[in-house]
Amino acid sequence: MSKTAFIAIVGCPNVGKSSLLNSILGQKIAIVTNKPQTTRTRIMGVLTVGDTQLVFTDTPGYHRPKNKLGEKMINAVGEGIKGMDACLFVTEAQGNVAEPEIELLKKLKREGAPVILALNKTDLVKDKEELMKKIIRFTSLYDFEAVVPVSALKKDNTDVIIEELVKLAYDSVHFFPDDTLTDQPERVIASELIREKMLMLLDKEIPHGVAVSIEKMRERPQSDIMDVEALIYCEKESHKGIIIGKSGSMLKRISTAARKEMETFFNCRINLQCWVKVKEDWRNREGLIHNFGLD
Repeated sequence: MSKTAFIAIVGCPNVGKSSLLNSILGQKIAIVTNKPQTTRTRIMGVLTVGDTQLVFTDTPGYHRPKNKLGEKMINAVGEGIKGMDACLFVTEAQGNVAEPEIELLKKLKREGAPVILALNKTDLVKDKEELMKKIIRFTSLYDFEAVVPVSALKKDNTDVIIEELVKLAYDSVHFFPDDTLTDQPERVIASELIREKMLMLLDKEIPHGVAVSIEKMRERPQSDIMDVEALIYCEKESHKGIIIGKSGSMLKRISTAARKEMETFFNCRINLQCWVKVKEDWRNREGLIHNFGLD
């Protein structure tokens, strides 16, 4: 009999949830940067191990929202843990337990699903006593099914996490073909890769105030070239100038970096064209949040 488990990946911003998902799957499906709140919506990844299928949902980082988009992200976390068979709670391997983490653990207690604690970024830990203190603090707050120190970057102990999650699977048909990697449409993946490069190349608040809409995505007949046209929306005219850069230099850097990664992911040549438009205060406008698919 085949088995299945639906798993929500939860935690605070910038603890490495998306990196861990990519590491577990063995392929990048979620964008990763060193800036908090990179993930805005729920992202699903699928891993089939033997007769067991693990269906992951990567949720936005749990934080105190500052605008309507932030509220949507927190709602996505709440919806992401409802009805799940298990949760993978990701935290950094050192440092104090953050107040939002305590709030999130209270939510998980109410849901009652089994939780595995993954202490990420162990490759950065110099004093193992710090790791033990973090484990003791967390286990005093919650009765975890398992506690796994892990490095998503080095792929250390990701196999242990998979083993622990397989134990939580139940007898069921597989809900996706065994070779499925994600349910993300190609347009969403393309838009996220562009946004990832903006988060990497732009400073301060500007990249958090952008949204990317793929207006066209079409393969040329009898060719290995895909034409992609994207609109980048920002909140201020001054931000538009920074995104474009002097003589278009910054927009070219963003487009070139995104194009290269798209070519790797889609396994074809990409002709990427990007434009920038201003939509003032879009993160507080319900209609625009909906149009950008962020609700």
